[in-house]
Amino acid sequence: MHLRSRAHSSPITAFLWLLCITITGAATVEEALKLPDQWKDKVLNERLLPHWLPDGDSFWYQRQATGGKAEFVLIQAGSGARKTAATREALDLPPPATRRTSQDGVWTTGFSPKDTLPVKVTLVNAWKNDIELFWLDHYGKRKTQGMLKVGAKFTKTTAKDARWWFEDVKTKSTVALMIMNEDGEEIIIDGKPAAASALRLPGLSPDKQWYVTFKDSRVSLGNAKTKKVVEIKCTLPAGAAFMGRVSWSPDSRSFIVPAVLDVERPKLTLVEALPKDSAQPKVKTLDYFRAGDALPKAVPVLFHVGSSEGIVVKDDLFPNPYATKSTLDVQWAPDSSEFYFNYDQRGHQLFRSIAVSATSGTARTVLEETSTTFIDYGFKGYLHRLLASREILWLSERDGWAHLWLYDVSAGRVKNQVTKGAWLVRKVLHLDEATRQVWFMAGGLHPAEDPCQQHLCRVNLDGSGFVQLTQGDGDHRVQFSPKRTWFIDTWSRADATPVIELRRSSDGSKICDLEKADATALLATVWQMPERFVAKGRDGTTDIHGVIYKPSHLDPTRKYPVLEQVYAGPPGTWAPKSFGLQTSQHQLAALGFVVVQADGMGTNHRSKAFHDVCFKNFKDAGFPDRIAWIKAAAKTRPWMDLSRVGIYGGSAGGHNAMRALLDHHDFYHAAFSDSGCHDNRMNMMAWNESFMGWPVGEQYAQSSNVLDAHKLKGHLFLTMGELDSNVDPASTLQVVSALQKAGKTFDFMPIMAGEHCAAATTDYGRRLRMDFFLKHLYSSPQ
Repeated sequence: MHLRSRAHSSPITAFLWLLCITITGAATVEEALKLPDQWKDKVLNERLLPHWLPDGDSFWYQRQATGGKAEFVLIQAGSGARKTAATREALDLPPPATRRTSQDGVWTTGFSPKDTLPVKVTLVNAWKNDIELFWLDHYGKRKTQGMLKVGAKFTKTTAKDARWWFEDVKTKSTVALMIMNEDGEEIIIDGKPAAASALRLPGLSPDKQWYVTFKDSRVSLGNAKTKKVVEIKCTLPAGAAFMGRVSWSPDSRSFIVPAVLDVERPKLTLVEALPKDSAQPKVKTLDYFRAGDALPKAVPVLFHVGSSEGIVVKDDLFPNPYATKSTLDVQWAPDSSEFYFNYDQRGHQLFRSIAVSATSGTARTVLEETSTTFIDYGFKGYLHRLLASREILWLSERDGWAHLWLYDVSAGRVKNQVTKGAWLVRKVLHLDEATRQVWFMAGGLHPAEDPCQQHLCRVNLDGSGFVQLTQGDGDHRVQFSPKRTWFIDTWSRADATPVIELRRSSDGSKICDLEKADATALLATVWQMPERFVAKGRDGTTDIHGVIYKPSHLDPTRKYPVLEQVYAGPPGTWAPKSFGLQTSQHQLAALGFVVVQADGMGTNHRSKAFHDVCFKNFKDAGFPDRIAWIKAAAKTRPWMDLSRVGIYGGSAGGHNAMRALLDHHDFYHAAFSDSGCHDNRMNMMAWNESFMGWPVGEQYAQSSNVLDAHKLKGHLFLTMGELDSNVDPASTLQVVSALQKAGKTFDFMPIMAGEHCAAATTDYGRRLRMDFFLKHLYSSPQ
């Protein structure tokens, strides 16, 4: 094992790379690390943030003009009439909104969503002390944005719906939390929202006549007017206690309180060797359920106003729920005759929607789904109860594709299949119960397109009237007008910049083009459009889709090593379907590598059979498909040198990267593994049990990089973030231990104070990766 701490390329790597630069004209490592700064803001008008006016029939947005200037555009949606001006005032647009944290602030922290549109906001410190500003990232972690002195203001580009946290520098207390809404708005930071003037009674009934309190195994019902309290008897299962929240029936005659057999939360322990505020290490523990850990179990207990005893609902239909929270979400029928809850059985091979009689507490099955592999409820799940018509709209893969089915709640059976065909529903956007229409994104509609590209569609709940509302060979994202009369369609591909159109919701007809992104400035740099490529997978019939990033200074008479960026995690897909900078791939291409990405069998958003390849088989990771795809690409691209193939990835991709050198070292020669979940028994429960199954058995051992470490052949670099709260850092350390015991030579470098996938998010980590592949794949430049 080699332990190396390098701030710069090694002398050997530097010498070899100087030779390679002379031959190929490729970038140096230092130049490659600086390239993202050159590419930033080089694409004009790739996104559009509409501001709909109160009439709902017109909107304005700000577009980027050449020379760094901005224009304001006013669109009349019905006709597509367009007006432009240099200022808001020239178009008679309303001024930017001003909001106060004391009025519009929020109480919960949460996290900032991904892929939202950029907005520019002005923050004003109207608090009594200086304030430190934090942005809450996609994991809910605070990222400092500097300080704002009393009375000062500054303008910051952030993202729509991003959450910000403002902290008093002097007292270290929270001043306010805020969600950003509108481009150009001003946020006055003046404290938290005032508390309600009167305290709300706990568990208050809809008619405000009764309130419920509970503690341990006792439930009390109080009269809100007289304050008289009566304890209601109930015999709970041994060890259970009341937890969660009270759910009242609409008629205020019945209520539910969950009784929970709770468990002690397992922990993830992190050690920070050198904290900023201490010379001594600090230990941090987090709740962390791993595959196979014991889970809490909630059972609904039914109470009636005026009754002296509660009814514990028998759990015959829900004996072993998958749930990490000590609560139960229930929904009442409008007539108070019954209540409903979902049951996802541990192992994810049985799902039920259950109804319970409000009179007797008897449970019945309304909907049941079974699978011999897995039900992907966590990533393709959709269940909506149409309470007024006593129906359920449910997304199921029972016919081999993810489609919508309509259920009769009273009869507990299917009424009809709503969508069908060799394509899939990706996401339900809107269900209009009045018109009985559902709006959704679909994939795989056209054989000539990438099956993971999405289109907007609409269908009636009886299965009639299907219509595709977007056009164009690309991945589509839509934004509806407030009345849903029109929508803005932004579509692109990995090899095509975004086109933004205004369309009618009624039939999808195009009203006008709004913008076409301009990448002229970006393409004037070393950045190049990737190439999409399709080839057959392991079975010789299934299309595998991916992209190829050519070396920035490609000489077709020479040969270049190939790097695969991998993430074969079953929850999603990895190869880009829409336009983006893809900076890490292009940085490596600038160094003189051919970089490839593809989605093999076992990844999501295709047929059920395509996805099922991952079941209890994470080590497969689609390697046979992607290797076949790379070989097919090289047949018509002689500059791809398959005698020098590397692979890199983080998280599940870290597992995949190392796996390449365990099972496919005849094809891959070097692997860089970042924050790998190398043994899924060590990793978070959620998607490991979803696809690897439960109970935890031999299938977990068969996919363990730790147990197979002795099979290593090739050059391996392992890294992880010291403070990774997503994948336990011990997962990588266990691999290090196993490799040492097997007498293997490898590189290992933890990134101190780093978090999940730190090699991809820090210049230090990116440099390590570049140096590693230059050393092992460019030792003999071709």
